[in-house]
Amino acid sequence: MPKMKTRRGAAKRFTKTGTGKFKRRRQGLRHILTKKNAKRKSRLGQSTLVDSANIGQVKRMLPYA
Repeated sequence: MPKMKTRRGAAKRFTKTGTGKFKRRRQGLRHILTKKNAKRKSRLGQSTLVDSANIGQVKRMLPYA
């Protein structure tokens, strides 16, 4: 049986936490930052967990995570 391949793009974006959940970065902090207030930019800089609706997709993309 051949080994399963990991989606490399997903491997760079998601990391598994100690409790088995997946951590991700937030979107919206790359450009057009002048119109976003400091509170919003600060929140966007923090990582968050993958939503429960998308956990299955992420697990499928990262079979060995």
